Amino acid sequence: MKKLNTKLNAYLNDESGATMIEYALIAALISVVAISALSGVGKQVKGTFNDINKTLR
Repeated sequence: MKKLNTKLNAYLNDESGATMIEYALIAALISVVAISALSGVGKQVKGTFNDINKTLR
């Protein structure tokens, strides 16, 4: 019974799953920020290429 109690306490005190979830949330947040930043830069690059295209015509 003592062995079962020890294993149960170890299982209940294990926080490795919570840490993994925290890292996953941080990675998701970084991804959202990166996608947002690249979208803004992409629009600026598209505008620049359009300006160059108009100038060359």
